This record gives sequence, structure tokens and C-alpha cells, in this order.
Amino acid sequence: MAQDLSEKELLRMEVEQLKKEVKNPRDPISKTGKEIKDYVEAQAGTDPLLKGIPEDKNPFKEKGTCVLS
Repeated sequence: MAQDLSEKELLRMEVEQLKKEVKNPRDPISKTGKEIKDYVEAQAGTDPLLKGIPEDKNPFKEKGTCVLS
């Protein structure tokens, strides 16, 4: 699609996108970083990647072995 547009049209689209982005509210990283850290620490107890999955609830557990004879 971008190949079909002229350079002027591409620049116009970029300016329109930047006008949209400048309206987004922004917070300082010192605030958002703390919020993310608090959220991650609060969710750590239920995170299966940190805690592991109980064997009885693991959908990827091997059901049995295959024996070739």
C-alpha cells in the first residue's frame, strides 16, 4: 500500500499520526515504573511461569509413554 502513495501523501499520513500521538496523555517513567513493579510483584504468586503448574492441572503433561517393540 505504501508503495502506491507519493512521498507527499506518506508525509501527510505521518503528520496526521503524529498529531494523534501528541494528544495522548503521558506520565513520567518514575510513576509508571513503580506501578508496573507493584503490579508484577502482586501477581507473582499466581504466575505459572514463576510458580509452576501443578501436575494434575498441566495440560501438556505426557499421558503415557510410547513403547516400540
